[in-house]
Amino acid sequence: MSKFDNKVSRTLSLVLRHDPKSIGLTLDEDGWAVLDELVTGLQRDGKKLDREIIERVVANSDQQRFSISEDGLLIRANQGHSVEVNLSLEEKEPPTWLFHGTSLAALKSIEGEGIHRQERDYVHLTADQATARKCAQRKGKPVVIEVASKLMHKNGHVFYQADNGVWLTDHIPPDYMNKRAKLY
Repeated sequence: MSKFDNKVSRTLSLVLRHDPKSIGLTLDEDGWAVLDELVTGLQRDGKKLDREIIERVVANSDQQRFSISEDGLLIRANQGHSVEVNLSLEEKEPPTWLFHGTSLAALKSIEGEGIHRQERDYVHLTADQATARKCAQRKGKPVVIEVASKLMHKNGHVFYQADNGVWLTDHIPPDYMNKRAKLY
């Protein structure tokens, strides 16, 4: 993804996950916004973006953070909201292991308290270490934690999978984390 497209993706994340009101946008209860209203709001906010650019960023995003409705009229973030939305996710049994990327600075707290969702709706997990490492690099010295997700599920913890493949759960207690986190 080009630097420009990456900047657009970050702008979309901010607006569609955290602060739609910053550009006068309203999300419905499921997190969808009218795509043309998003474009208008971004342009009014001084962003030189149009529908074609947004559609390109959504289509080419390696992490598939956003979805456009089948009719092309609506857009939403697939997960990661700090504003209240209902993504209508169904419970799903996870694979044996999932991975969470974090920073070395956060590791000591995580080892004691587990992984909390912080300001987001859920803790985010991935099925592969490389993606977890890539996510962790944004936060400092990357660390990847292995999570015994199937055992958690067996013991009553609920998991969901977003449209982009990201696994979601409310909290990961320390007992389900592999104590040998990988430092990179």
